[in-house]
Amino acid sequence: MPDRPPVGSRILFRWRKWDGSEHWVHDCVFLGSDRWGDWVGQRAGWRSFRPGRDNRTEFDNVTLLPPTGDYAFTRNARPDRTHTYIDLGWDVTFRGGEPTGIDMDLDVVDRAVGGIYIDDRDEWDEHRVHYGYPADIVAHLEALAVDLERKVRAAEAPFDEATADAWLERLAALGAA
Repeated sequence: MPDRPPVGSRILFRWRKWDGSEHWVHDCVFLGSDRWGDWVGQRAGWRSFRPGRDNRTEFDNVTLLPPTGDYAFTRNARPDRTHTYIDLGWDVTFRGGEPTGIDMDLDVVDRAVGGIYIDDRDEWDEHRVHYGYPADIVAHLEALAVDLERKVRAAEAPFDEATADAWLERLAALGAA
């Protein structure tokens, strides 16, 4: 698999904003690939940081980077109160053996309190003007957000329990090895 590190490799997943400025960086491990795309994972206690914030994950999580490159789907292990978090993005792919992407502000979220919804519409409205997002990308991502929300509600694969649970188990097994 070109530009992918060996399974089990520690890597950094680097997000940036449309203008190229730094955004979130996640300390991860490459877990492998399946028909849905590439999967990375974070163990509890690993770092996620951006300018002005530095967090440690409370629970394990896995993230899917589909070949479309327009989102990253994260499933947090229970009992995390945010079960699903999908960052809509652009150009989400591996470069130089590590994942990178442009955070496009819209998110699809499934939380214990609040349920399933599209988040950050205010930030999306502000940034699409501020950064001058192209109209075709705006239309694509707005439609994609609605479609992803529907798929999460319907628990369609890969947004079902079984798909992500298999990758959470693989993450746990790597940590125990």
